[in-house]
Amino acid sequence: MNTPALLNWFALAISIFNMILSLWLGLTVLLNAERRTWGVGLVISGLLASAAFFFSHSVILGQGIPSFIQDIRFWWHVVWVPIVVAPYLWYLLMLWYCGYWDDRKSRLHRRQSNWLWISAAYTLFLTGLLIIANPLPSLAQEATIQVERLPAFGNIPIILVAYPVYIVLCIGLALDCLARPAPSGRVMGDLARSRARPWLIAASLVLFLVTLIVSGALVWILQAALQHPSIANLIYSQSYTLGALDLILIFLLMAAVLLTGQAIISYEIFTGKVLPRRGFQHQWRDTILLTAALSGLAAWGITTRLPTIYFILGILILAALSYALFTWQTFAERERSIQRLRPFVSSQHLFDFILKSAPPSQAEVDLSTPFSALCRDVLNSRRAALVPLGTLAALGGAPLYYPAGTALRLPDLGDLLSQFTSVHMMGLSIDPARYDGAIWVAPLWSERGLNGLLFLGEKSDEGFYSLEEIEIARASGERLLDIQAIAAMAQRLLLLQRQRLAESRILDQQTRRILHDDVLPRLHAALLELSRDRQASTDESDPVISTISSVHHQISDLLHAMPRITAPEVSRLGLFGALRETMDGELAGNFESVNWNVPDEVEQYAREIQPLAAEVVFFAAREALRNAARHANPIDALWPKGLELIIEDNGAGPINVNSGSTGQGLILHSTMMAVMGGSLALESSSGLPTRVVLRLPEEVGLKKGE
Repeated sequence: MNTPALLNWFALAISIFNMILSLWLGLTVLLNAERRTWGVGLVISGLLASAAFFFSHSVILGQGIPSFIQDIRFWWHVVWVPIVVAPYLWYLLMLWYCGYWDDRKSRLHRRQSNWLWISAAYTLFLTGLLIIANPLPSLAQEATIQVERLPAFGNIPIILVAYPVYIVLCIGLALDCLARPAPSGRVMGDLARSRARPWLIAASLVLFLVTLIVSGALVWILQAALQHPSIANLIYSQSYTLGALDLILIFLLMAAVLLTGQAIISYEIFTGKVLPRRGFQHQWRDTILLTAALSGLAAWGITTRLPTIYFILGILILAALSYALFTWQTFAERERSIQRLRPFVSSQHLFDFILKSAPPSQAEVDLSTPFSALCRDVLNSRRAALVPLGTLAALGGAPLYYPAGTALRLPDLGDLLSQFTSVHMMGLSIDPARYDGAIWVAPLWSERGLNGLLFLGEKSDEGFYSLEEIEIARASGERLLDIQAIAAMAQRLLLLQRQRLAESRILDQQTRRILHDDVLPRLHAALLELSRDRQASTDESDPVISTISSVHHQISDLLHAMPRITAPEVSRLGLFGALRETMDGELAGNFESVNWNVPDEVEQYAREIQPLAAEVVFFAAREALRNAARHANPIDALWPKGLELIIEDNGAGPINVNSGSTGQGLILHSTMMAVMGGSLALESSSGLPTRVVLRLPEEVGLKKGE
């Protein structure tokens, strides 16, 4: 490929690149705009018009100069329309974006109102010259250019003086808008403007340079036309110069499109979204790469005049390759997201925390690890704070801070709380000077209302929080508060249940002792005394004596009906001694055979179990033995860092967990085991042995000090 062909390929590739990218940006803004106002319509129209312009430019480059010369008159006048209108439209767009029409009392409105009318009149004046006064020559193939017939001031054509001033006016006013915009009514709008401002200023300067080059080129063409008899002769003689000039212009326009697209995608300045979406940034990058590959391939096929079949096959191969890379990137991003969230979604060991013996005021769930993972790996924040509020304030514990060991000095939060009126609010932009470096606060909601606030500082890379990141942060913060509140409440209820269980045990012992040692002897003595007195006076039976005797027998029967193995006897005999006595007494004759596989060291360890825990295990084991009556086989005991008691039958079939001789069944005892920090597991299948496994960890069951 020689040098002219290489330049033609490069120019055509850039033109196609600009066309596809402008079209993609226009459709993206159209489909994702939150509110389709006239300003958004202006953005969309400008981007689609840019795509149409580069479409025409690509057609001209693809067909070659001879085809272009045939329609030179049409293209000569068409090209002047965007050249004149584009600077003013860009100025209008910057006015709208910077909030000129949002507040008519703003400094921007007062500063720009007169200039807006002046620039509008200037635009109408230049447009009138193009349409009515005909300041440009009527070019046609073989027609000479008669510059002396142009409207002029002195010997200088008006258009050559007016247009440069017009460019400086429009672009200068646009830069003034970007430098001093009006306050934004959009959430985090001022921050988005400050981040997008460098891109838009650079795009404005590029457009300013483009218009200056175009103006100079037109002046040069008019001057060179005086030395050539026809436009065709002019184009052919200056083809290399015109080609290089065209390449420079479309390269600058490509830079303007990329700069504007970066501002649109990275900060969503024209879609109206509160926060940009991280997915857009990835799509923008992928679109640039795919468009560059497609435009380069298409330009190569057109300039080398490849057969159509090769061109189509090349496009299909590139499309398949791009789709494969897109699929791979999607899954890779998914894996990275899961990896970043893994510390957060991993187990918080709530069950172990709930079963701790420490009071709730001395034990809290370890939420600092997942919170640090959220702030460091997912959000990339420099600092953050999670503050529980509302109904969860008493259960949510102290605020969490990132980095660990630091704290945010926050003022009174009453002003912030009053601004959160809807669960759909993503958050508010706040003053970092007042909130100790925090720039964003997100509300955390529950069914009961606002239950917390998440404060976020700047990102470590000084980037912008995306919509997905804020949604993840809110969901994660709400989950962390729920975990802390649920764990604290469950632990308090569990400790309360243990306290009530101990009190009930003591009360049962006191009741039995009082009935056996105090009430029954007194009733018996009173009954004997009353009987002697009544027998001395009469031989008839006394109803009072009968009543007292009946009460005496009922209390005596109640004491005999109570379990013979009580807590003091479990403590005295030990867990396995009490179970053996139950088998020899209450359940004697109910089993064909029982095999005790209890090592001596396990039985010795079992004697060190706390009395209350030993009693709970005993009653659960007794209930399992009652359910397995006449079907029992082995009873095994192990001590793998705690007691493990296995009661197994001979495979007669599954037992009913909800049934039992006490009417409470194994469900109640499994609950009591859980309250004590242990577990009761039932393994039951038809035709296979049924096993009941009781487990009690040593850190829960052993006596304090052991």
